[in-house]
Amino acid sequence: MTTAHDIDLHQILTDRLTGASPDLLRELLTLFIHTLMGAEADALCGAGYGQRSDERTNSRNGYRHRDFDTRVGTLDVAIPKLRSGSYFPDWLLERRKRAEKALTTVVATCYLLGVSTRRMDRLVDTLGITSLSKSQVSVMAKELDTQVEAFRSRPLDAGPYTFVAADALVLKVRENGRVVNVHTLVAVGVNAEGYREILGVDVTSSEDGAGW
Repeated sequence: MTTAHDIDLHQILTDRLTGASPDLLRELLTLFIHTLMGAEADALCGAGYGQRSDERTNSRNGYRHRDFDTRVGTLDVAIPKLRSGSYFPDWLLERRKRAEKALTTVVATCYLLGVSTRRMDRLVDTLGITSLSKSQVSVMAKELDTQVEAFRSRPLDAGPYTFVAADALVLKVRENGRVVNVHTLVAVGVNAEGYREILGVDVTSSEDGAGW
C-alpha cells in the first residue's frame, strides 16, 4: 500500500515540469536565482536597488556572468557587482549539485502551493540563507507570486491540443488538526508544435468533475 511518505510530490512535479515544459522550469529557475541574488545584494548594500536611504552603505555596479548547469540546461547567471567589496553566491556556485536540487524543489513548491512570505522564508532557509530581512523576503514572494500566477492563469492558446492526459495523486495532509486526503490534479497536453505542455496543476479535496 502506498502512503504519503512513499511519494515525493516535489520530485514528481519537477519531473512533470521538466518533461512537459523545460522552458517553463528554466524560466522560473532563472527568475528565482536572480531574485534571490538581488535580495542578498540589497542586504549587503543596506537598501534596495535604486532606493534612496540613509542606511545605504554600498551600491551595485553592474553584473558579471557565470554559467550554471542544471537538468533543464545551462543558465546564464548574472551576479550583481558592488562598487565597494564583492558579492558571490556561494550557496549557488560552490555547491552545484546540492544547490541545483534544492532550487528545483523550491521552484516546484512555489508552483504547486503559490508563494507567501512565510513559505518563501522557509524555502530560502533550506538553501542555508539566513541573512535576509522579512521585508526582503516579502518583496521576493510578491515578485515570484506574480510570475507563478501569470503562468497558472495564462490562456491556453498553443493548441489545438491533439492529446491530453489527466492524472491525480492522492496524498494525506494535516488540516485543522486532522489528517485528510487531498488530490493533486495534473493535466498535460501535446500542443500544435508537438511538444508536451503542462496545462494545469491544482490541489482539490476530491477527484471529481467539480475538482477537474
